[in-house]
Amino acid sequence: MVAIVSDKDQLKTEALDPERVPKHVAIIMDGNGRWAKQRGLPRTEGHRQGKENLRRILEACVEFGVEILTIYAFSTENWERPPAEVNVLMSILELVLDHEVKKLHKNGVQVRHVGKMDGVSPHLQAKIQKAVDYTRNNTRLILNVAFNYGGRDELVQAIRRIVADGIPPEEITDALVSQYMYTAGLPDPDLIIRTSGELRVSNFLIWQGAYSEYYVTPTYWPDFDKEELRKALIEYGQRRRRFGKTDEQIDS
Repeated sequence: MVAIVSDKDQLKTEALDPERVPKHVAIIMDGNGRWAKQRGLPRTEGHRQGKENLRRILEACVEFGVEILTIYAFSTENWERPPAEVNVLMSILELVLDHEVKKLHKNGVQVRHVGKMDGVSPHLQAKIQKAVDYTRNNTRLILNVAFNYGGRDELVQAIRRIVADGIPPEEITDALVSQYMYTAGLPDPDLIIRTSGELRVSNFLIWQGAYSEYYVTPTYWPDFDKEELRKALIEYGQRRRRFGKTDEQIDS
């Protein structure tokens, strides 16, 4: 089910039920460029403000009881953007790795990379791996950074590894394929949020999101604050997840 929220006051007075907070939230952080354009600023400034907003959302996730946050930071298709913009996105990631990882570690955040390293500069690869290793034992919040990630490519890579491991076709199951995903060992996202109002999944977690609840807001990512996240979590808490079953089956 997809909810499209257009009224900023909707759900504002609702209380967040801690018993119904999703364990795993994923976010398509969209709208940085349009946020900047509305203000007469270059697109790159939108990306910088988006980076600043991530810190606030991380803090809110911890406060609300979310255990896993997966963010769509850079897709395999984003390499096709203008080189200057790609360079800025790379530099922003490097700034985060240089200046934020110690804070994340101090606050108990475990950083994981979701995606592949092909095409990423060696020095940036090293910094990503260092952040992953440095925060490996933290348990307060898992932060999956989907960087150089594409859902279809993830499936292709998984199939290749399954074939390379010599697994017979009759032994390939849903559970086995999940073990070959970048998110192996983690539960699928309960809730996928997309900012900016676009109604598409954009090649994000197409395997893991098969039964996720979707929430779409017109709010651009730099403006998606703690209150916006709270409203998304409240909306999720009002859903009835059936996983293909009927209400009668669930109630029995």
